[in-house]
Amino acid sequence: MSDQLVLFDTHCHVHEAVRRVTPVYEKWHEKGDVDADKIIAAAQAAGVEYMLCVGTTPADSELAIEFVQDKPHLFASIGIHPHEAADALQNGLLDAFAGLVDRPKVVAVGECGLDYYYEHSPKAAQIEVLKFQIELALKHDLPLSFHVRDAFDDFWPIFESYKDIRGVLHSYTDNLENLERAISHGLYIGVNGIATFAKSDEKRVIYRTIPQRLLLLETDAPFLTPVPFRGTICEPKHIAVTAEFVSKLRNEPLAQMIAATTASAKQLFNIKT
Repeated sequence: MSDQLVLFDTHCHVHEAVRRVTPVYEKWHEKGDVDADKIIAAAQAAGVEYMLCVGTTPADSELAIEFVQDKPHLFASIGIHPHEAADALQNGLLDAFAGLVDRPKVVAVGECGLDYYYEHSPKAAQIEVLKFQIELALKHDLPLSFHVRDAFDDFWPIFESYKDIRGVLHSYTDNLENLERAISHGLYIGVNGIATFAKSDEKRVIYRTIPQRLLLLETDAPFLTPVPFRGTICEPKHIAVTAEFVSKLRNEPLAQMIAATTASAKQLFNIKT
């Protein structure tokens, strides 16, 4: 595949296919044995050369780091998901988590943020752990991968209380007003398989409105499988389907969009290879 068509999956959890660490990723294992190396090979055959394995707990982040060490063009992000905030606080995990930031191939912090749709952790705990991760990223000059769901009213005042944050709003599905606010702050916007099955006109307008320079592609594998593969486990290879759909939706040449999104991802995560 030409350099122009090299894809970058900027948000996946394929490291959890190696072994069960976090219960939510049981999906990888629900049909029996799973081979992470075959998943990576299938992705590369589809043109997905780069992948960011995103942690959601301290243990999951450590697994992501371990997983990417011997894999060229795979990198890790360490994060505590808002669902896991209370557990991290109650078990005193923040200091040990922060110690992961200097490990090889760690290029970001997250996914972190606020999720008031489920509110599996109390809002106060989510906010405390989000601030901790923002400060950790700023201290080490790393970008952040944000998960924000039904919580922008609290997220923006926190975000705007800091300076020089770089990052991406992962799996963006909110409204145009919050998109425009994110763009004004230079945040990248992560688009995944949801784009292929979103039904509202506003969502389609959102995907068209994202400036190309701020558009990133992702899968969130093993979740959010794009059409026409709904009902199967999402893998990084499926980003090629999302890329084709989004390029048509935006009326942009596929090769041009892929080249732009991969270049933007490498710039955000400071990847030189």
